[in-house]
Amino acid sequence: MRWLLIILIVFLAGLQFRLWVGEGSLAHKAELDKKVEQQRIENKKLRLRNKQIAQEVKSLKTNLDSIEEKARKDLGMIKDGEIFYLVIDKDDRVLQQAPEAENKNKSLMPEAVLNLE
Repeated sequence: MRWLLIILIVFLAGLQFRLWVGEGSLAHKAELDKKVEQQRIENKKLRLRNKQIAQEVKSLKTNLDSIEEKARKDLGMIKDGEIFYLVIDKDDRVLQQAPEAENKNKSLMPEAVLNLE
């Protein structure tokens, strides 16, 4: 009977050890729950992004105005007869660091209007 009691105490101690320390413990479960919640948040963001992309694709397939808007925005395209204005801000820090670059930039930067016809 005494051996049975010792075996049961050792068995109980082993179970308690697994409950509090190591894989499958309460701390491990809490850590996994936290990771699952973070992944759910990430999945929600990605679902929203996918929904927006799907709407954009649907719009591009059915609406010519959205194709034109995308071409203007992403590719910088203009219609025939339109005038394209390019406004350039000079960055004083860059020009002060390299005065010789100022002379190069002046020849490369248009200061007026570009008329693309």
